[in-house]
Amino acid sequence: MDDLTQRDFLERVPPGAKVCVTDLENADRQGTVRYRTPDIELHCTTCNGTRFFAFLGTADYIGKRESFKSFLSYYCRNCRRCQKSYAISGTYEEAANKWVLYKYGEEPAFGPPTPARAITLIGPDRDEFLKGRRCENQGLGVGAFVYYRRVVENQKGRIFDEIIRVSRHLGADEALIAELEGAKTEVQFTKATEAIKHAIPQSLLINGYNPLTLLHSALSQGVHELTDEQCLEVANSIRIVLIEFADRLAQAMKDEAELNDAVSRLANKKAG
Repeated sequence: MDDLTQRDFLERVPPGAKVCVTDLENADRQGTVRYRTPDIELHCTTCNGTRFFAFLGTADYIGKRESFKSFLSYYCRNCRRCQKSYAISGTYEEAANKWVLYKYGEEPAFGPPTPARAITLIGPDRDEFLKGRRCENQGLGVGAFVYYRRVVENQKGRIFDEIIRVSRHLGADEALIAELEGAKTEVQFTKATEAIKHAIPQSLLINGYNPLTLLHSALSQGVHELTDEQCLEVANSIRIVLIEFADRLAQAMKDEAELNDAVSRLANKKAG
């Protein structure tokens, strides 16, 4: 069982996990021992970024080291509107001379939020994707892998539509457009990816790699061939690539629009 600080426990540990906390006890000026409630860094949905959150209320007394169950409420120091709540329990283990904490749950859900661009890309399978995200957060590798693979397979047509839209916008070769249109009709994502011979636009590459090839590499592995830990690693990679790909698609359209506006402004100024 890992030894963590109370801050690490609140920020990094998913619900359903049990850990040893090294600095739980905190004595106030009167010598009353309560559990520690440090400021923590979390994503604020109101501020749309990482912010410091402060504890709201009074921590419970744990001076006698008796087992306890408690709710913790935090609020964003910046906007003072976004809140985070935890349900936890603690047990003091005499033999180890340590507090062991268990996290029942938290609201909003554990983990960083999924960007809106990624949700737009996967469309109707939003709930399936979020189920995979919850499995990933809880270390359920097989579940996360299966959910993410289902999302990519189900939304293959939508993904190819977005690539075609951006490729046309960027003036891609018609041979590539034809291949993308043909690949879109393939039932399986892996077969669809194998049908692409031409390179997709440079602006859609991730560290020089075609994101379709990266996803194909992940999805071509059978879930029965992998351990749960390996499935978790692959699922994590699928999510990261999907989110980055969605961002590249949106950025490519934005960059081109900004360039066109700049050219138009300068051309009009010269003509005037």
